[in-house]
Amino acid sequence: MKQSLLFRFLTSGVVTLLLIFTSGFYGLLSANAVSVGDGNTNREPGAAVFVSKNAPVMVSLLVNPDKLQAKERKGEISKLKTSLLTNTGLDYKKDIQPWLGDEISLAVTALDIDREPSNGLQPGYLIALATDKPELSQEFVQLLFSKRVLSGANLTVEEYEGVKVISDASQPEKGILAGGVVGDKFVLFANDPKILREAINNAQAPDLNLSSFSKYQQSLEQLPKDSLGMTFLNFPILAQWQGLQLEQPLFDSEIISITLPNKGLLAETTVLSTGEILPPSAQLSQPVEALQYIPARVGLAISGSNLNGLENSDVSQLWSQVKGAITVPGKNFIPKAKQALVNFEKQWGIKLPSDIFSWVTGEYAIGLLPNSEQTTPDWVFVAQKVEGTSAGVTHLDEIALSKGLNIITFDLGGKQVSGWTELKTTNKTGNAKGSKSFNVETTVQGVHTTLGNYEIFTSSLEAMDEVLEAKENSLMNDRSFVASVAAIPKPNQGYVYLDWEQSQRFVVEQLPILKIIKILGKPFFEDLRSLTLSSYGSDAGSVKAGLFFLVGK
Repeated sequence: MKQSLLFRFLTSGVVTLLLIFTSGFYGLLSANAVSVGDGNTNREPGAAVFVSKNAPVMVSLLVNPDKLQAKERKGEISKLKTSLLTNTGLDYKKDIQPWLGDEISLAVTALDIDREPSNGLQPGYLIALATDKPELSQEFVQLLFSKRVLSGANLTVEEYEGVKVISDASQPEKGILAGGVVGDKFVLFANDPKILREAINNAQAPDLNLSSFSKYQQSLEQLPKDSLGMTFLNFPILAQWQGLQLEQPLFDSEIISITLPNKGLLAETTVLSTGEILPPSAQLSQPVEALQYIPARVGLAISGSNLNGLENSDVSQLWSQVKGAITVPGKNFIPKAKQALVNFEKQWGIKLPSDIFSWVTGEYAIGLLPNSEQTTPDWVFVAQKVEGTSAGVTHLDEIALSKGLNIITFDLGGKQVSGWTELKTTNKTGNAKGSKSFNVETTVQGVHTTLGNYEIFTSSLEAMDEVLEAKENSLMNDRSFVASVAAIPKPNQGYVYLDWEQSQRFVVEQLPILKIIKILGKPFFEDLRSLTLSSYGSDAGSVKAGLFFLVGK
């Protein structure tokens, strides 16, 4: 069963609107555009009463699109409104704007409408549009279906629990559309009248709807007061819908909220567990000082404290569940990123957890520096000197020697550095007597030195020279980085910082799915400057994290 034309436009329109909302509101992000709400934010989406507690996902925009459009810069929302109603014979400004309120919600409310395995899953979709003027919204529904009659549709009209439900199933191959105005607050559309009837039942039986679901209520407590949109995910049902396996279902639900802090957009997520989880990694109130040795032009930087404790942290538990869920036989959703680490370990003959992470118990910073002459970026690794650091460095030197490399010490920019080098001979020329002469070439595989209270490792001489010359031109003093970390709540467990301009080519190569995301969110990616991810919070029953998008010129 296909969705009807209008329902398909409505569904894709809501999704697109939320995509723009969560990733493309750079036009709103002026110094004063902290909130576009009317003081009526930080509330539960009203549509939750229509959604079953067994729904896998609900997405809500908690502000009227016109309030956002007033501050947009490039007309994305105007274009969306036009495309939303293409081929429907409707006009947004005339037919919808007069009654549309401050909420648009979309939910998957059933995994299979007819529960008939032979024809595959036929998900049930519900769209709820808040109305400020129920009389006008009722006229809209009448107008909508009247236009379908003019196109040859045969309508079915029924009174169900006091609600006039209108549906068009005259062309099942093109999909079914059902709609109605419920009370004086919402206009509902569904891709089957059964879904609409179930929504009405949910509203009249509190024990059935999402609002009564304890995990949902617990999630709402994490919703920021200035949130303009949210998504709620029920992991077990979502996994069933998508055919994924949760081998270790420690986490069972998640809420994602959207706010507009100064200069960017912050997506915060709280993942709830079914039981007590491991404690978070070391909490930090300020960016680690190790970042002073990461050049500002870095493409990707990761910083925090105590790599040794990362494997036994709440974030590691969450990642184990996610990784297990997305690892489908015959498919690998993150092949290149994962393979890069495997190749690194093979190249050096090491195991990261035992050979490096085990002795990095203080601050650390890792940076990838774009290299215009090769596809693989240079890397920088900075580790704070603590007890065990010297032994760890010595162990890496021993590994280098076991791989047939030489360790030499030399001067670089007035600083003594040690290099792991490989010697190769090349045939130069032959002479009249037939004897050969050779050249000896030295290839540097890695370099390390000590700066202040930190051990510095780089993949090349050029990268080490850049670290030594960084001084004030370090990531810690970069305006984009400073603005990004200022938006992330503190204390936190450190940062993953991505400079989009410097690293997008490399990142897209490692995560091919970003090619699709770039197309969908093209206006946003044109102005995206950086992304910053951090985990924070110390609740024993949840993991909380934030992703900050810095946008604009």
